[in-house]
Amino acid sequence: MMTKSVCRWGILGTANIARKNWRAIRMAENATLTAVASRTTERAQTFINECQATDYFANPLAAVGSYDALLTRDDVDAIYIPLPTGLRKEWVLKAAQAGKHVLVEKPVGVAGTDVREMLDACMSANVQFMDGVMFMHSQRLEALRTTLEDGESVGTLRRIATQFSFQAGEEFLKGDIRMHGNLEPAGCVGDLGWYNIRFTLWAMKYQMPTRVRGQLLAAAGSPDSPDRVPVEFSGELLFGNDVSASFYCSFQTENQQWANLSGSKGFIHVRDFVLPFYGSEADFTVSRAGFCQVGCDFDALDHTNRIAISEFSNGRQNSQETNMIRQFSKLALSGKPDQTWGEITLKTQTVMDACLTSAQQDGAWQTITA
Repeated sequence: MMTKSVCRWGILGTANIARKNWRAIRMAENATLTAVASRTTERAQTFINECQATDYFANPLAAVGSYDALLTRDDVDAIYIPLPTGLRKEWVLKAAQAGKHVLVEKPVGVAGTDVREMLDACMSANVQFMDGVMFMHSQRLEALRTTLEDGESVGTLRRIATQFSFQAGEEFLKGDIRMHGNLEPAGCVGDLGWYNIRFTLWAMKYQMPTRVRGQLLAAAGSPDSPDRVPVEFSGELLFGNDVSASFYCSFQTENQQWANLSGSKGFIHVRDFVLPFYGSEADFTVSRAGFCQVGCDFDALDHTNRIAISEFSNGRQNSQETNMIRQFSKLALSGKPDQTWGEITLKTQTVMDACLTSAQQDGAWQTITA
């Protein structure tokens, strides 16, 4: 069990998203960064120099020229792994075997069996495991849960719908790792749909759907990819208590990241459930539309209230990514890993896998057993 008050982090890989978590580690009072690893010392040092220019750590930072070397350092307690999905299993397993706590980007594995193996390794090593879904650590979720369950705003939940998409440019389509079948085989479903599925499971308190299906709407691949990957996809989830959910994710539709929770009395709309729009508040709206007909007047009435919490969109001490690093560090320092985070990850992967299997079978329904 750790007795320190600060969790010492190492970053394994220099993917662009690591810059955001660099700042989050800098902002969290119970975390610090000690080392960054890349395939060469020079690449690691360049990354360090660029990030230090805007978010400075006073303590010396080590540029490590191999991933294995990072795992042997005794000044690293936790490893953040932003490597491509196709490489993650190997390094999660190695990190756990080295006794390092593991925060890993999503999708966590190529398949659910990989995720199960990773979780077992972390459990055996008594280290914390968590995936890097930042919105899970936003304080807005607490307000959403309260509103969803107040009995009046939504009533009985019936339908969940989400969309996460962005219009990828030509450079992305030809050269980004998310277009490579070996590195990111799930394409937009892994990169974007993971969030759709996770939000739906969160809304359902992690009750699993009984049946799911997916439709591959478009696929493509970079010139060096052995296979095409999904670039536009839709899915449908059915739950045993008469709740249904749909999701749409795409690299071909302009940026949207909304979620709707609809019920017998009203609905909640979140316009930015993944990446909060720039500002100092995270919000959502609650609507209970009305209809009034008097004589020849037919009036559709909008009764919408905005609910907001004080939480900066990014790069601050109360931002969701900083909350994630803070929560993870707290768990790592406690010496008592919370296995719930791994269970949530496995459920998300299981649903995603079933949707992809369905798409391969022309949208055939897939049964999910507990």
